[in-house]
Amino acid sequence: MSTPTTADAGSAQLKVAVIYYSSTGTIAALAKEIGETAEKAGAEVRLRRAPELAPQSAIDSNPAWAENQRATADIPEASPEDVDWADAVLFGTPTRFGNVSSQLKQVLDQLGGLWAEGKLADKVYSGFTSSASQHGGQESTLLALYTTIHHFGGLIAAPGYTDPSKFADGNPYGTSHTDAQGANPVDETARTAARVQAERVVRIARGVKSGLAA
Repeated sequence: MSTPTTADAGSAQLKVAVIYYSSTGTIAALAKEIGETAEKAGAEVRLRRAPELAPQSAIDSNPAWAENQRATADIPEASPEDVDWADAVLFGTPTRFGNVSSQLKQVLDQLGGLWAEGKLADKVYSGFTSSASQHGGQESTLLALYTTIHHFGGLIAAPGYTDPSKFADGNPYGTSHTDAQGANPVDETARTAARVQAERVVRIARGVKSGLAA
């Protein structure tokens, strides 16, 4: 077996992890859209959900929450190895008082070992979110997430206003959706924003990977 050259390393298939927490399904729908788009763009994708921390009684008391739990039971739970494996990571979380959900935060907090080894640095990261009410902490949640990425030494690939569709979506920090307590399913505006974000992350991560290998 030959040893891969630097050029081979740079041209290897890009690896993208989409790691999310979703209670009632909004973030799960966006995560799926992002994962499918990244695959279409040529990346190898791992779709992973954060382990649930809420008691089963709380989940069962909300039909949408219980249904989403059943619908996503076959999706593997996220582990630090998924982040270590990836060239690019997209994290998804609903807003929790303008901040990252405790479920996704636990995933982030378990990355200390990789951080200490320098294995989180120089990867490309991006985030997506949702809230029940309009402007209900969407931007602050993504900014809070990105604070963690700065500590990683990661490279943030936010969508910005790099595509005309972003002026309809309106959030340069990442894809976001207002679900109005389930009354507003993920619509085409949010799906378009998710696709634009995924394509941008793949494009930038591919360039970073090739550049670092050069």
